[in-house]
Amino acid sequence: MKKIFTPPFINSSEITPKEVYACRREFLELGAASLLASSGLLPNLAIAQSNQKLSGQSSPQYSTLEKQTPYKDVTSYNNFYEFGTDKSDPARNAHTLKTRPWLVSVEGLVKKPKTFDIDQLLKLSPMEERIYRMRCVEGWSMVIPWIGYPLSSLIKASDVLGSAKYVEFISLADPSQMNGLNSTVIKWPYTEGLRLDEAMHPLTLLTFGLYGEVLPKQNGAPVRITVPWKYGFKGAKSIVRIRFVEKQPQTAWMKAGPDEYGFYSNVNPDVAHPRWSQGSERRLGEFFKRPTLPFNGYAEQVASLYSGMDLRKNF
Repeated sequence: MKKIFTPPFINSSEITPKEVYACRREFLELGAASLLASSGLLPNLAIAQSNQKLSGQSSPQYSTLEKQTPYKDVTSYNNFYEFGTDKSDPARNAHTLKTRPWLVSVEGLVKKPKTFDIDQLLKLSPMEERIYRMRCVEGWSMVIPWIGYPLSSLIKASDVLGSAKYVEFISLADPSQMNGLNSTVIKWPYTEGLRLDEAMHPLTLLTFGLYGEVLPKQNGAPVRITVPWKYGFKGAKSIVRIRFVEKQPQTAWMKAGPDEYGFYSNVNPDVAHPRWSQGSERRLGEFFKRPTLPFNGYAEQVASLYSGMDLRKNF
């Protein structure tokens, strides 16, 4: 008689949820990167970090009370394609970045164009420490204590013309310092942009540090933009030019994938990326996912900027 195989009974409580299984690979990648960082097996990690102190006045008005992401995760799991496309590449490779001397030119539709030395830029306005939620388009998130001052301080000092409607940020693209520029994923240099009212919003930070020190090189040293209600790629790193323009600029990811990355890039759980959902996220250091909040939890502060707009069309 032919033996009939009967599969063993498994309680539903023992079945791994789909969302846990789906994030397993990402969790293991993060764990490996953190383990390498803590074990010293990433030989250049200590060089890529800064360890130079930078303090700012605490800003409870704009800060979340959520648990902060561990420093080692913030500095070892990054998107910075100028140093490689893998999450651990920037910490491994960014030690080659030279952050002194560093010049940032403010140009375009301004009455007072100027080129700032990084130290002049640091002294333009009082520093603040703000603890922001940050959300990456790939589905992971962090809580980071950034140090900087409102971008509006620089905009006001530049005396922007009334015809300016947008601000464009242009990052350094130097093949002698950035080994990732041989990649064709992005058309270099990296460019990003904001509408002028977004740039003037008090949450938009010209950022010079995190966790009480100047920005580590893998996190965008010596100066970057932080916009907490948008996906992380809107925060241009290692900025060398800030241009005020009349027409909406074409950003790096809009050029690379116009059907995947829009100009606004507001965190919107109801608008899926063509290749994955944006309805949930996983905080680095945690295993389980959580629901994604509209505007990354900053809706009360910024939703009025988009009154009357179709946020599906203007993604």
